[in-house]
Amino acid sequence: MMHPWAPLLLAFLLAAGSAQAEAKAELAHGAELLAPFKRELKATLTEGLASGPVAAIGACRLKAPEIATAHSRDGIRIGRTSHRLRNPANVAPEWVAPILAEYVTEASARNPRVVPLANDRTGYTEPILVQPPCLTCHGEALAPAVAAQIAELYPDDSAVGFRLGDLRGAFWVEFANPK
Repeated sequence: MMHPWAPLLLAFLLAAGSAQAEAKAELAHGAELLAPFKRELKATLTEGLASGPVAAIGACRLKAPEIATAHSRDGIRIGRTSHRLRNPANVAPEWVAPILAEYVTEASARNPRVVPLANDRTGYTEPILVQPPCLTCHGEALAPAVAAQIAELYPDDSAVGFRLGDLRGAFWVEFANPK
């Protein structure tokens, strides 16, 4: 004889499994939407660095916002932010700020995330960790020409002093939930 709670327990377990599958699909979708932005941004910065670090600052300053805008279409918004900003235009959206704060305080929490947003939308975040090329403009010891260029373009800069592997910030994506 079946216990009277068995159907309810089975329904709960099926719903939990379905929610996990949906979260995995949203994580994959967010990563998929972000990938072209990251590739183009990296290529632009690599190209800038090939012309010298001062040129890389210019590429980052001018082209990075254009790249984000180009990939923010069809109901998708893409960007990057940091807890130590260089460009104040990159301030974290309201929904990203608590995740970024957790990335800062909990190294073990630095994994991609999805969060439900208003109007049947989803937010996706992914941490940005400092890689060797980043140290040229964000490291502890900057070349004098690089430091001068950053001071001129970003007088309130707080995006220096990083070490390899440090948290540099977060990428974020907002997208409509698939129907």
